Amino acid sequence: MEDSEKKHPLIEVWNTYPGTRKEKKEILKKPPIERIIGEMFAIGEFYYYVMNLTNSTLSHHHENILKLHGLKKFPENLKEVIDLTHPEDIPFVIKAEQAVITKMLEIGVEHHLYLKSSYCFRMKTAKGNYELFHHQAMPTLEDENGNLIQAINIHTNINHITKQNPYTVLVSGIGPRNDFHQIKIEDPFLATHQCLESLTKREVEVLSLIAKGYSGTEISEILILSQHTVRSHRKNILTKTNSRNGKELLKKAFEWGII
Repeated sequence: MEDSEKKHPLIEVWNTYPGTRKEKKEILKKPPIERIIGEMFAIGEFYYYVMNLTNSTLSHHHENILKLHGLKKFPENLKEVIDLTHPEDIPFVIKAEQAVITKMLEIGVEHHLYLKSSYCFRMKTAKGNYELFHHQAMPTLEDENGNLIQAINIHTNINHITKQNPYTVLVSGIGPRNDFHQIKIEDPFLATHQCLESLTKREVEVLSLIAKGYSGTEISEILILSQHTVRSHRKNILTKTNSRNGKELLKKAFEWGII
């Protein structure tokens, strides 16, 4: 595995789990796919793959992974799947995985083969856009010392159901366990949304007009302000919204529903 793959924060999250074996191990045993499918939620097109938790390599892919993401070959490492994730969703996914590990440790490592975690995030599709997928993960194999060495990840396209991510993680029991733990993850972009609260009423008005394409001169006439004042407002808005330029500001205006 390349160093960049080892160091990706999402992969490193599972290295903190004490029940995960760190020694690289080749896994040849085929997981109980039939049992897993029986436990899964899949209202929509889905695929699965098996992940070796000791080195993040993937195997036993369902062929739909090629069609749904427009891939020419099966991904060999988790990093290749992470690269399909919307960049803005990566912070949430990292927090979600940390929450899963915390909850699994709380429940007890002796029960980890009977727990399933799930949450949603956007992934790039064969059409070139990003759509919402429902992610489910189930540990399926442990070594002789009780360390996790294998899991199945299942991804279902739910964009036809909803495009809104609830930013919620579920850890539920399967088989003999009836656990149900709902963990709300703070929207990783909430702080960005809260930037709007720091804007004055006049700055919001200026931002709205900038986003709609009005020039500084036009904004000055509409709001009956000097062009110098409009420029000052624009500078303050860029600073308060952590925007580097007008293009980035426009993108955020769409995301926040200003236009």
